[in-house]
Amino acid sequence: MKEQRHAMPASGPSLKRRLTDDQRTALTEIESFGWELQFVRQPAYADPVAVVYDHRHGYFAVLEPDGRLNENPAIAIRY
Repeated sequence: MKEQRHAMPASGPSLKRRLTDDQRTALTEIESFGWELQFVRQPAYADPVAVVYDHRHGYFAVLEPDGRLNENPAIAIRY
């Protein structure tokens, strides 16, 4: 099966533009605690899924559309 995903630029500003206002506000707050935006999934007809990474503890979480940090997301993240 042919890979359908395409590489997208991972620049911070272009990723942040894809977030909701609440996600951008929350991201600014959690970045001071070491979290970093890794990528944004954009499901068809749905809010963006912002995946963040905590380098100190070595795990991923999701910033929900309302800005809440979900440390137990129901998504699969491949390394």
